[in-house]
Amino acid sequence: MDLIPQKTSDSWESLKAFTAARIALGRVGDSIPLSESLEFKLAHAHARDAVYSILDHELLIEGLMQLNQPFLQVKSKAETREQYLQRPDLGRLPDHNSLQLLEDQRGDYDVSIILADGLSANAINKNAIPLITVLLPLFKGMGYRLAPLCLAEQARVALSDHISSALQAKFCVMLIGERPGLSSADSIGAYLTYQPRPGLTDESRNCVSNIRPDGLSFELAAKKIFYLTQEAFRRKLSGVSLKDNAGLIGE
Repeated sequence: MDLIPQKTSDSWESLKAFTAARIALGRVGDSIPLSESLEFKLAHAHARDAVYSILDHELLIEGLMQLNQPFLQVKSKAETREQYLQRPDLGRLPDHNSLQLLEDQRGDYDVSIILADGLSANAINKNAIPLITVLLPLFKGMGYRLAPLCLAEQARVALSDHISSALQAKFCVMLIGERPGLSSADSIGAYLTYQPRPGLTDESRNCVSNIRPDGLSFELAAKKIFYLTQEAFRRKLSGVSLKDNAGLIGE
């Protein structure tokens, strides 16, 4: 007689084709299968690695130069990754040298684009240039005056208000590494703000999230960002009062 417990299938098995979420794991006796347990631990390790990852400046700068896109490198007041994680307030403020650099580059800009490490620099390293490659032609085709793109280290979302305000840009697009999940450690979130300035809170922004090859595609994300940007300029607002009515999901 075979006394080794056999894996029991799950009635939700067919749904796994539609999501990367951890569903329909099956079971062996009273426990989940060993393979699923090991995959969970591996996913958790990837998430922890993402939180402590750093921007690959060489890779990002090479990509921006190929796109002929001027850029600046800025930092928040968080001096280390540990301080960034423990003091979110410091990640929302530019350090003195960065603020001076930004003010020296101020101009009459329509859009400021920021690439920020956030909680997953890996997401920016892997996915930012492909997304920017699709997004920039849409903005330039509309004749938007673009500020120098900013690479921001140890950055929280609200740092975008200080950056764009110092540059005197009317609209901000911050592409930031999102908090990693157990099935998505490389996801970008795009935070969009009309008339960015220090002191704004999250209800003043729109967010397009889960931008990655296995989530929202670069092409569809760029269309959504572009649509919301156009609507923000047309209606002179962003945030909870600006809805995504473009009907792009499923296209």
